[in-house]
Amino acid sequence: MFLLRLTSLPDDLHDALRREATAERRPATELVREALTGWVAARQRARVAEDIRRFALAHGGSELDLALEQAGVDHLVVGVSP
Repeated sequence: MFLLRLTSLPDDLHDALRREATAERRPATELVREALTGWVAARQRARVAEDIRRFALAHGGSELDLALEQAGVDHLVVGVSP
């Protein structure tokens, strides 16, 4: 674990964080931890979405699993008459 010193932040950001912590009646470190946790999670979701996008571009239209594709179609058209 590394130590983040809030005093190493630019003055305007440090002041805004302190005001927000006061308004929320929560420690500034808790607000920073919450913000960073959300940011990291969003970055991870974006990375996975990009990986899926790249995979789809590379393999789109290919016959990866015809049986699975047919099962999906069958599931959607159950009871539909031709």
